[in-house]
Amino acid sequence: MVPTTKESQRAALHKTIWQIANDLRGSVDGWDFKSYVLGMLFYRFISENLATYVNAGEHEAGNAAFDYADFSDAEAEPAMRGIVDEKGFFIFPSELFTNVRRRASQDPANLNETLERVFKNIEASAVGTDSEGDLKGLFDDLDVNSSKLGPTVARRNEKLVKLLDAVGDLPLGEFGDNAIDLFGDAYEYLMGMYASQAGKSGGEYYTPQEVSELLARIAVEGKTRVNRVYDPACGSGSLLLKFAKVLGKENVGRFIGQEINLTTYNLARINMFLHDINFDQFDIAHGDTLTDPAHWDEEPFEAIVSNPPYSIKWDGDANPLLINDERFSPAGVLAPKSKADLAFTMHMLSWLAVNGTAAIVEFPGVLYRGGAERKIRKYLIDNNYVDAVIQLPPDLFFGTTIATCIIVLKKFKADNAILFIDASAEFERQGNKNKLTEANRGKILDAFRARVDEDHVARLVKNEEIAANDYNIAVSSYVEAEDTREEVDITALNAEIARIVARQAELRTAIDAIVADLEGAS
Repeated sequence: MVPTTKESQRAALHKTIWQIANDLRGSVDGWDFKSYVLGMLFYRFISENLATYVNAGEHEAGNAAFDYADFSDAEAEPAMRGIVDEKGFFIFPSELFTNVRRRASQDPANLNETLERVFKNIEASAVGTDSEGDLKGLFDDLDVNSSKLGPTVARRNEKLVKLLDAVGDLPLGEFGDNAIDLFGDAYEYLMGMYASQAGKSGGEYYTPQEVSELLARIAVEGKTRVNRVYDPACGSGSLLLKFAKVLGKENVGRFIGQEINLTTYNLARINMFLHDINFDQFDIAHGDTLTDPAHWDEEPFEAIVSNPPYSIKWDGDANPLLINDERFSPAGVLAPKSKADLAFTMHMLSWLAVNGTAAIVEFPGVLYRGGAERKIRKYLIDNNYVDAVIQLPPDLFFGTTIATCIIVLKKFKADNAILFIDASAEFERQGNKNKLTEANRGKILDAFRARVDEDHVARLVKNEEIAANDYNIAVSSYVEAEDTREEVDITALNAEIARIVARQAELRTAIDAIVADLEGAS
């Protein structure tokens, strides 16, 4: 299949972005340097976003020649409050990306100070407004004075000039709908590449795009709009943003998430802005969801998706408050201190709306391990909350090759059964990882929607049968794998062997006769 022009341009843009990222980082570790590339991409985005917004207003008012980038700071200042109320931030014309970049090569001694001042001013513009929390600390990881960039100020500024030029030269087009797509796409591509290169250190904060889309589609199956979507371990926000692609941004009321890692929390907020999700449409919080959840006033949620960290430690029964926490207490037991997987699951179930769906990537051990985890599974199954279990292929995620699964939760179901889907063979090998192609995702979703038995693919199992099987919900316990070995007809095989043996005897007799004739003639 020959790629379309759009696909070719996208591939060329990706190649350029990655080349720039690698060329510029020098001795800086790629996962660390991502903050500089992504931060500059964000700075360019919000600059062009703001300038386009101001220009559009002036052009509509009849001032066709107006360009905010040419405006003076003094002339722009009176409009600051109104712009912040609408956009959530403000940038003086002199501090726009294009103007700072234009002056950068003539400001070699002070560029780091200039950028530091610009970033502080952008953040300060939101102080005291509704967007303050969404802007605070966004540039913290873009440390323009870090020795990682170079041993001296001159060397650091030299690299910053190159970074400004490289990001500024990216062919992202005129700012608008297409440009917004390109900015967001470039960001997601870079995150994926950095996660791939970083292995576990990056992969735990990033869910591959095709897995994200599958989870989002499962969570909104049968819906055309949702009020709020939620991810309690949102990483860089890629899972949440898939709802915008699946339903359309205008059909998602709010994007809500929480992330424990500070750097990744900042990336998630930047990711929201780069996908043109305005500050009043998202709420990404920093902190530990299990012990300090940030969104009690937002729950319940109609759609929840998550790829929480696998088998991490948590407080568990060492914290006496948790056993009485309304999120965990219904099961009568807490997830083990060494394995928080089902703690996340119970949290999501607690915050799930009656008409909602949660799609959660799980470590396979939670499906069959005993002890406290069996008791939690018993609670989930006896109360008919588990809607489906989907076995995924191995080697889908960065930093691990294990075959994970998806558990789908619902609080209201039409039957008392669980659908088991074996999708372990639904992948294509691309590079050094397996990928869920569009066709693979389509087959999984078709089986999920049909909710009927299909040999070697899906089986609908009554909760009573699962209880009798000690609450084991491993897919392999219910869906028989297809035997791909060649069938052998033993009767026909024996007949063929007999024919060959008989023919051998005939040939031996004929050869013996020929040998005897030759010996007689001699």
